Amino acid sequence: MGERDSPLTVKVTGDFACFTRPEFGAERVSYEVMTPSAARGILEAIFWKPEFSYLVRSIEVLNPIKHFSILRNEVNTWQSASSAKSADYRYFADDDRAQRHTLCLRDVGYIIKTDIHLKKHANADVAKYRDQFRRRVKKGQCHHQPYFGTREFSAYFDMPTDDDKPIDRTDDLGLMLLDIEFTSGDEQSIDYLTHDENGSQVTSGSAKPKFFHAELKNGVLVEKNKLRLPIR
Repeated sequence: MGERDSPLTVKVTGDFACFTRPEFGAERVSYEVMTPSAARGILEAIFWKPEFSYLVRSIEVLNPIKHFSILRNEVNTWQSASSAKSADYRYFADDDRAQRHTLCLRDVGYIIKTDIHLKKHANADVAKYRDQFRRRVKKGQCHHQPYFGTREFSAYFDMPTDDDKPIDRTDDLGLMLLDIEFTSGDEQSIDYLTHDENGSQVTSGSAKPKFFHAELKNGVLVEKNKLRLPIR
């Protein structure tokens, strides 16, 4: 395997994590392992350009899976920046607060392996972006602080070492969220940003979740009976 074909790797660690399962209601219950979409979010926090996207190959679990539960204060009503700009806007969080239970993960550590997929309007070789990614990881640079599922749970990143090995565990994890698929078309239920050779623009379309059958194989998250994660 050549250097261009080998995946980029980054080690991420943190005290807490919560990768919320969508099938539960108001209570937050985490998947046992970081989801591919959460991994992509961490990668994009470190380095992102509109000319490429990340394709996560696999996620190695470095620490034993441990749970803990907390109660968190949350608000019931979704708040938007556009509403807050109004001179007549009034909101009192104490009148809209609710305590909700959260089942989280503790002392997490992962190695993310990813490819960089160039988009049609990219005008540079993939090696340029691969080198930029490695330099940012080595220097600890990021666009914003990466996090494990929720912004309260910060993620810290570094280059993996030879001592970093996945845990000895194999388990069928069932259905897991792969990513959110944004599609332009007649179902204009959401507005989102897209990028092409003309720059960024707002596109109207729909957003739908995509799932896959997850398996933890010798401590590595992959698609069941496969050697890697599915491509979104």
